[in-house]
Amino acid sequence: MIRQLTNIERERYRRQLMLPGFNERHQKQLKNTSALVAGVGGLGGTAALYLAAAGIGRLVLVHAGAVTVSNMNRQILMKNRVGMSRVVQAKETIREMNPAVAIDIFDERITDRNASGLAGSVQIALSARPNFEERRVLNKACIEKGIPMVEAAMNGMEGYLFNVIPRVASCVHCVYPEDDPCWKELEFPVLGAVSGMLGCMMALEAIKLLTGYGKPLLSEMLIYNTLDMDFRKVKIPRNEECEVCRTG
Repeated sequence: MIRQLTNIERERYRRQLMLPGFNERHQKQLKNTSALVAGVGGLGGTAALYLAAAGIGRLVLVHAGAVTVSNMNRQILMKNRVGMSRVVQAKETIREMNPAVAIDIFDERITDRNASGLAGSVQIALSARPNFEERRVLNKACIEKGIPMVEAAMNGMEGYLFNVIPRVASCVHCVYPEDDPCWKELEFPVLGAVSGMLGCMMALEAIKLLTGYGKPLLSEMLIYNTLDMDFRKVKIPRNEECEVCRTG
């Protein structure tokens, strides 16, 4: 059943409904869609918060483990609740901000066992896990389920962002056919403002893909370096022979 906007929601989202070309149809589309956020750290946590603020109907949050002291420089959902499950704390924080958003949580990693079911329950996924393995598993599941995925990662003062559109635009394997042997989970520098900025951009791309508003990245990667505020887009053509997303 399609859920309509209430008068309270029209007032809550009044300022974004003032955007040129963004109307109640787009807002209602957000209300009736679900997003999987794989990782609620510096990137995914920020993205989840702003998706909820914008009025998405449902969030599925997946992240294993408890809050640690070292999370506090960037993970804005956690409120210094060291030792608490991250997804539990993320759900509490988001519900305080916008109780109208339905939230399902899973205190686990993205694996071959759960990825298909998680991706099959939403209209879009946001890839924000700090390792290649989980990103590749989610990428494959999204392609199999035919849903778009917003892919983003950062390291120090740098970051990248692109959209995986099954059978249309590049997937993760097209762009990165091999893992970086030097990359190790939780062993890269993070400044909270850098990851937060990228999380906001992930939310923006997800909103555009879900509602049809604006122009999302298509076969392009946004690359930036905040050290000197250098932003650029590069073409990432889809590999028609990709073993993950090829059609034939």
